[in-house]
Amino acid sequence: MKKIVIIDGQGGRIGSQLIEALRALEGVEITAVGTNSIATANMLKSSPDNAATGENPVVVACRTADVIVGPVGIVIADSLFGEVTPEMAKAVGQSGAAKVLIPVNRCDNMVAGVGDLPLTALIRDAVGLVAKMLRR
Repeated sequence: MKKIVIIDGQGGRIGSQLIEALRALEGVEITAVGTNSIATANMLKSSPDNAATGENPVVVACRTADVIVGPVGIVIADSLFGEVTPEMAKAVGQSGAAKVLIPVNRCDNMVAGVGDLPLTALIRDAVGLVAKMLRR
């Protein structure tokens, strides 16, 4: 069983869509970790296998994850309007898990070379990358 950790903040919209799309993959355990309780509550509506909120759950989940998925801000301290703590960004960055980062150009973090694609296209691409990684 491969462990997928989805980390999201703000309203948890990206995380919710990821959970719904990744549910189609077989042999995965999905853990949703919100940087705030609203994000977690919204991700719970998509029925992850596990869910938690806050800094320590991010740190703990990153230790055993096979794949970590979320907006690019999860690896940048103080991003998502300050919701990503330095410890969270460090845990994601230092994790041995493969990382699939969605290039959301907000919160003063811009990713060069990425067009202004709709969120649904970015989610679809992220899910395709995760599925490809799991088939290796």
